[in-house]
Amino acid sequence: MSSLQPIPKRVAGPQDAARLSHSTKVQACHLQRSAIVYIRQSTPHQVIDNRESTDRQYSLVHRAVDLGWAAPQIEVIDEDQGKSGSTAEGRLGFQKLLAEVGLDHVGIILGLEMSRLARSCKDWHQLLELCAIFRTLLADQDGLYDPTDYNDRLLLGLKSSFT
Repeated sequence: MSSLQPIPKRVAGPQDAARLSHSTKVQACHLQRSAIVYIRQSTPHQVIDNRESTDRQYSLVHRAVDLGWAAPQIEVIDEDQGKSGSTAEGRLGFQKLLAEVGLDHVGIILGLEMSRLARSCKDWHQLLELCAIFRTLLADQDGLYDPTDYNDRLLLGLKSSFT
């Protein structure tokens, strides 16, 4: 005679795996530093005509709160609106972002897509290296990434090559 096990009311799904992954990536050392939401669209025309994208980018502040950052710790960098990501030249917001990471002030950078941070491989890899050195997490609409983790770094590298 076989013994039947009760069927669980809910089966763990991909959201549970993502939630567990997020909880293990965000550490106290990250939460002690600020969260930066980086907002950018490539052209002034996009900024004016594509408000939905801008609104979605600003809503990443809520994601930072959900991940454990207090509202006063969250900074929005949006001075690069209407500027191409093809180079860091002339993008004071991106330059500020690099400086803040290099000063070990940033626990996480959030963007709608990682490709919005930098379209230049040189600029992207400079940011990625700094994030790895100073243990700064990256998050976009698809996930939460730790650039010190081999698999996350590989995925971030792939994302940058498709921009």
